[in-house]
Parts: sequence; C-alpha cells; structure tokens
Amino acid sequence: MSSPARSSSFRFSCLWVLPFLASTVSSSIDTFVFGGCSTLKYSPGSPYQEVLNSLLTSLVNSAEFSTYSNFTAPGPGSGFGSGSSPQNSPLYGLFQCRGDLNVDDCSRCVNQAVSRLGTLCVGSCGGLLQLDGCLVKYDNATFLGVQDKTVVLKKCAPISGYQFNSDEAAKRDSVLGYVETSDGTYKPYRTGWSGGARAVAQCVQDLSSGECQDCLTEAIGQLKSNCGGARWGDMFLGKCYVRYFEGGIRSHAGDGPSSDDNVEKTLAILIGLIAAVALIMVFLSFLGKSYERSKGGGK
Repeated sequence: MSSPARSSSFRFSCLWVLPFLASTVSSSIDTFVFGGCSTLKYSPGSPYQEVLNSLLTSLVNSAEFSTYSNFTAPGPGSGFGSGSSPQNSPLYGLFQCRGDLNVDDCSRCVNQAVSRLGTLCVGSCGGLLQLDGCLVKYDNATFLGVQDKTVVLKKCAPISGYQFNSDEAAKRDSVLGYVETSDGTYKPYRTGWSGGARAVAQCVQDLSSGECQDCLTEAIGQLKSNCGGARWGDMFLGKCYVRYFEGGIRSHAGDGPSSDDNVEKTLAILIGLIAAVALIMVFLSFLGKSYERSKGGGK
C-alpha cells in the first residue's frame, strides 16, 4: 500500500482550536511551525489579563538569561467571560529554545513568539506557539511536568517520483537511532549525522529523563511509520519533536513549496491587497474632502 505523497495534520486536545497561520519572516528561528489558542476566554481588563501579562513579561525577561524556564502565577479568582464559571486556578507558562541557540537568539525568538501570541490569541486563557527556534505556551490548566505524546504536527516530504534506496534508509535509521539512544544522562536536545543525513530531537525540559526518552522513542516511531521513504520529515508530539532531513533538504525548504507554505503566501498577499485598498480609500476620501473644501471656499 503506497504512502500519501505528503502528510500534514494538526491535533489538539479539546482545549485548543484549529491552528492559526502566520506569514513567514526572514530569519529561520522565527519561522512559524504551529500554534493554537484555547476556546475559554477572559474578560478584557480583568484580573486574569493582569496576571497573564505579568506571566508573559516574566517569560520574556527570563529568556534574556536562559534558554528554558517555566512559571506558575497565582490564580486571579475572577475575570472569565460569560458562559464559563469563575475560576481561581493558577496560570502556568513556559518557554524553551532550540538547544543550539545562544541566549541572544533565544531572547529574540521568545520576544517574537510572545508578541505574536498577543495578537493571535487575544482574549484566550491559553495559547501556544511553536516557531522554528522556540516554543512558548501558557494556560490556566496545568501542563507542567505532564507527559503528552499526542501527535500535534506531522509533515513529510513528497515521495512521488522519488525512490528511497537502501543506503538512504540505512542512513536515516542510523541518525534516528543515534538521537534515540540514551547514555543515561539527561539530554533534552540531541543531534545526529550520517553522511548527508541529519536528525534533530528535543524534549520540553519539564519532563524527567525517563519521560523525555519515552516521548522521543514514540516520536521516532511515528516519524518512520508516517513518513516512510520521504527525504525529510517532522514529527511534533505534545512534549517533544524529531526532525529528519538528508542531502541538505529540510522541511519548509527544498522539494518545492508545501501546501502550508502556499497558504501562508496567499494570506500575506491578501493582507497586502487589503492594506493597499484601504490606503486607496483613505486617499480618495482625502481628495474628496479637499475638493469639497476648495469648492466651498470658491463661493
């Protein structure tokens, strides 16, 4: 049975709505991967919003000195919109940067993520954004230290017209086996090379060493199962991810534009067109008012 040419899917728990899209930016660490917002809303100007703003500020400030941190803020006790019961649960948040980033790049990535979440998840009690270089998440439901092997995103290179030979398969299995192998020490970020093939894996650091290993084993198994002979593949679970590519080809590059990339480009074009039309309307309105004033002054 042949595998699909390309697979891309998102799945969140009932808390999360469909993932939003964002236009691409120049830096790879700022590239959008996936994200979502909770369906539960808070009231504008409420105590919950004050606590959330404080939490996000703490994440941004902490990213200036470290590449991972988590915070728990006391519950606000009120401020939820109509249709939901007032709650007094704490607010949880974390950020984590890719393991090869320095603190400066990490700080820039977290700033970008928090800024986008502030626009994309307005009024939502929870939000999550995964960029290529960092993850930021906050919610009023506890998730810190909780294992989550739910498949959030799977993405595979097109395999139509491409034959994945035995040598390439051996290289893939070798690098994936390397990042999966544990020497007993806690290594949340792992990389492996074999010839032109490379794999990158990372766990969210609120997991224990055993939970991290368990999550990565599941992610690698899912990647092999879903992406078959694809030249690159991404597998993001709730608390870890594995990315594989060979020959310098990586997801979101090489192999032509993906359907998600096309959607992002279309979205950027539409936003540009809307902005242009708005400017034209403002300009025409200005000309009309100027004409009326000049006409009135001539009487």
